[in-house]
Amino acid sequence: MTAAVLVGVDIGSQSVKTAFFVSTGGCLAESSRPVTVDRRSAEEVQQRPDDFYDAAVATIADCVESSGCRPGDVAGIAVAGQMAGVLGVGADGAPVTPYDSWLDSRCLPQLARIDRQMGDLMTEVTGCPPMVAHAPKMLWWQDEQPDVHRRVAKWVVPSAFVTGRLAGLTAGELYIDRTHLHFSGLAEAVNGRWSAELIARAGVPADRLPPVVEPAAVAGMLSSAAATACGLRAGTPVAAGLGDTAAGALGAGAVWPGQLLDTAGTASVLAISTPAFRPDPSRTLVVMRGAVAGQWFSLSYLPGGDLLNWACRALGLGSVGDLAKEAGSASAGRVVFVPHLGGRILPAAPDARGAWLGLDMAHGRGDLARSVFEAVAYEYAGYLDRVLDLAPDLVPAEVRVIGGGGANDMWNRIKASVLGLPYRPLLPRNFTCWGAALVAGAAVGAVEDMVKTAGDAAQPCAEVLPEAGLQAVYQRRLQDYRAAVGALLPGAEVRV
Repeated sequence: MTAAVLVGVDIGSQSVKTAFFVSTGGCLAESSRPVTVDRRSAEEVQQRPDDFYDAAVATIADCVESSGCRPGDVAGIAVAGQMAGVLGVGADGAPVTPYDSWLDSRCLPQLARIDRQMGDLMTEVTGCPPMVAHAPKMLWWQDEQPDVHRRVAKWVVPSAFVTGRLAGLTAGELYIDRTHLHFSGLAEAVNGRWSAELIARAGVPADRLPPVVEPAAVAGMLSSAAATACGLRAGTPVAAGLGDTAAGALGAGAVWPGQLLDTAGTASVLAISTPAFRPDPSRTLVVMRGAVAGQWFSLSYLPGGDLLNWACRALGLGSVGDLAKEAGSASAGRVVFVPHLGGRILPAAPDARGAWLGLDMAHGRGDLARSVFEAVAYEYAGYLDRVLDLAPDLVPAEVRVIGGGGANDMWNRIKASVLGLPYRPLLPRNFTCWGAALVAGAAVGAVEDMVKTAGDAAQPCAEVLPEAGLQAVYQRRLQDYRAAVGALLPGAEVRV
């Protein structure tokens, strides 16, 4: 093979995916293996770290076989992973805790304590308001499982854990990459380093935090044992890797200021590429470092895919496709749906709940179905408005959409019309794996310019433009939606 082969791995909540690419973006092979989510209660959600590694090795081996690559053809490997959870490892790098998932909420008391002590400072310094993420999770283990906590040498994220296993790293050699720092709650985002003040205020032992590195730093070399399991050459460079949201944005070519990325998956995430760090005191937005030096993303999210699945069950429909078909039969904006069934994520309102409003005897299942799709678009409008409040000089461009929901033309038309921006679905590919592979290429010198390569490789489908008629309806209904959300927040006075 003349072009370098690059491996990107994506450690997700439901599955681990791997894809092999040539350095210009052509996909040679891909594989996926499910991983188990252990939901012990509504609050306790965890996963086995070794499952992540086992699935990563298995999917790499699958790709070696299906691509016909020889072991020495692969120039580099990088791992991306889910971002807001952590796991503790012992001195040898082996896990001593399960992966404390981003879906686990046992740390709410610790979160409340952090918010009281330093919530505004954390938002200002890290770019992320206090959330169910790294710092309160570390404190939960310290408070509730002290015997286990004493065995933790370092707290790490899934991508670093899997990388460490691939390269045979000890705890002293593990790290956190800069795209994860906002979720730590303990770092100076602009300087890319730990904050002594935040660490001291939170009460997290500083010696349990790993060093901070760039995503494209070489973290180690593929160990002999891992190479045998993967079917690759021992000594293959393994990059530090990055968070899955940052990898997906890079893979989708959302690399210039003003570009927006809609990740329409289990979570519905709207991210806007910006050239500067602008924390949001209203706590609507999270500010994340991008994979590219000097790039930031302002983003927010809600459980969009989960909402669609819930609506299918609630309305007696068999699939999201059936839900979309029902929604397509209805007119725009006839019912308002508030989607915060399990609380609002940002700005945080964990006790908020959802509702359908404005129902009358003329409404049917299609109206209810359509309102769920519309609610996600209304939330997106609030995110974009807040970005422009903070950065009035930023000119929003097209919205690139990835994830399963990106294939839904009706939903893209709704979002385009609510936001007043063109939507560009991208041709299906594993964008997170490609973003990780680009980082691997940069680490080994096979990709000289990640921005150019990512932009050149992205292949948008036909543009979906805002529709004037829908825009007029949604401009009115957006105000109704915001009033409804405000009325349903805890402590608000509801006027009937």
